[in-house]
Amino acid sequence: QVQLVESGGGLVQAGGSLRLSCVASGSIFSINSMGWYRQAPGKERELVARVAKGGGTNYADTVKGRFTISRDNAKNTVYLQMNSLKPEDTAVYYCKGNINYGFNYWGQGTQVTVSS
Repeated sequence: QVQLVESGGGLVQAGGSLRLSCVASGSIFSINSMGWYRQAPGKERELVARVAKGGGTNYADTVKGRFTISRDNAKNTVYLQMNSLKPEDTAVYYCKGNINYGFNYWGQGTQVTVSS
């Protein structure tokens, strides 16, 4: 069984920063890509950022230059550093891992609220 647990969400003022963490645990022998998604009320879940096993990254246009994704393979952990936060970044942020034989696992989500 594989579990992903996110942490680091919270309430922050516009222009502030937060750092999200996601730890994968359980029967893991290979982690392929890991990524962060978000879902705002009334909207579909969308990709925020993703990092491949080799370190390559891609970002949603709305967060480029403000968010940075990174991973620590030794700790099975992925991070999302979020700077210059805007009210429109308010959402539940989910971690997704493509693990072992290509199965996708999701975390439970962490709320990020940016006040204006």
